[in-house]
Amino acid sequence: MAIMSTFSFLATAAAEVAAEGSSEGGFGLHFDLLETNLINLSILIGVVFYFGRKFLGNTLSERRSNIEEAIQDAQKRQKEAASALADAQQKLAQAQAEAERIRATAEENAQVARTAVLEAAAKDVERMKETAVQDLNSERERAIRELRQRVAAMAMERVESQLRGHLDDSAQQQLIDRSIALLGGGS
Repeated sequence: MAIMSTFSFLATAAAEVAAEGSSEGGFGLHFDLLETNLINLSILIGVVFYFGRKFLGNTLSERRSNIEEAIQDAQKRQKEAASALADAQQKLAQAQAEAERIRATAEENAQVARTAVLEAAAKDVERMKETAVQDLNSERERAIRELRQRVAAMAMERVESQLRGHLDDSAQQQLIDRSIALLGGGS
C-alpha cells in the first residue's frame, strides 16, 4: 500500500509539472483532478501494480529457483570434486607407498646381489690361490725330479769315469769273482 501511495504521489507531481510547465513555465502544484489526469494515472498504476505483481513475482520466483538450483548444482559439483580429490590423494598415497616398497625391495635385492658377487669373487680368489699353489707345487716337484735325475745321471757319469780310470782288468776280474762267489755262496 505504501508503494501505491508513492506511485500516486509521483504521478500527481509529474502531471502537475507537465501542466504547469507548459502554461506558466514554472514549478507548482495543480489540484484540478480532471486536468492533471490523476485518476487515469492512478488507474494505470493500479493495473500495472496488480498485473505486474504476478508477472514480477513469477519472474522473481523463477529466478530464485534457478539460482537455488545453480547453487545446489555447484554444491553437488563441489562435493564430487572433493570426493575426486580425496580419491586422487588416496591413490597418490598408495602409489607413493608402492614406490617406496619397490625402492626398498630394489635396495634389498642390490644388497643381496652385492653380497653374492663379493662371496663369488672371494671364492674365485681362493680357488685361484689354490690353483696357483697347486701349479707352483707341481712345478716345484717337476723341477726337483729333473734335478734328481740330472744329479743321478751326473753321479753315474762321474762314477763310471772314476771306475774306468781306477779299474783295470785284474781289478775287474777280482770284482766279478767276488760277485760270483757271493751269488754262489748265497745259493
